[in-house]
Amino acid sequence: MHITSAGRTDVGVIRSGNEDSFRMIPDRGIFVVADGMGGHAAGEVASDMAVRIVADEIHSVRGLGDEQVAERMRAAIRTANGAIFQRTLTEHDKRGMGTTVTALTLYETRFLIGQVGDSRAYLLRDGRLSQLTKDHSYVQEQVDAGYLTPEQARTHPYSNVITRCVGAKDVFLLASDGLTGMLEDYQLAELLSPERMPQDEVDALIAEANRHGGLDNITAIIVRIDSVEAPAPDDVKTQQTVTRPR
Repeated sequence: MHITSAGRTDVGVIRSGNEDSFRMIPDRGIFVVADGMGGHAAGEVASDMAVRIVADEIHSVRGLGDEQVAERMRAAIRTANGAIFQRTLTEHDKRGMGTTVTALTLYETRFLIGQVGDSRAYLLRDGRLSQLTKDHSYVQEQVDAGYLTPEQARTHPYSNVITRCVGAKDVFLLASDGLTGMLEDYQLAELLSPERMPQDEVDALIAEANRHGGLDNITAIIVRIDSVEAPAPDDVKTQQTVTRPR
């Protein structure tokens, strides 16, 4: 599998600090977005811990089966959760901090997503944008119960794991709610294309979110699948922008 990827985080228009974090390890096929909470001094710590720990714990899933990869993802998120919680117990100024986590790992011809919170993962395939994750939030629970429509939820004041096949020209978007809260899905779809470079798309998405108000920190990672082929043992090649996950 050959991929091209890009990521960026932006403070937005309104906030003075950035509590979002992201981490990309393209040669291992690992991408993580986190949106921290608990104030500038704590939220940014929680999200930074989350992306580092999750990526490190996943490490590499080469040669593992779907169930093993899923368990690796669950364990990584649980480990991050435990470390963050422990820190809230030992540091007074970190009490109440927390974070969302949305992680994507690519392996052979498959992908898996682990998610806690309301940072999202999308897939653009054959011109159609699909939201792969479901928000873990109060308003989403209200939508599920029929008390709110998805439109109302947008303006209303441990691990979800998905495993599917990867196709050439698939485009993945991982985003904090600073992006998805500013732009509707159809607007995201208009800015995403397998023909554009991921860095250009990331920049365009953040600029558009800021143009619509930039009320929160904005983070986006885009991963484009350039080609998919049968994996060969010890056949790993890394370039500056195009990589083959291990």
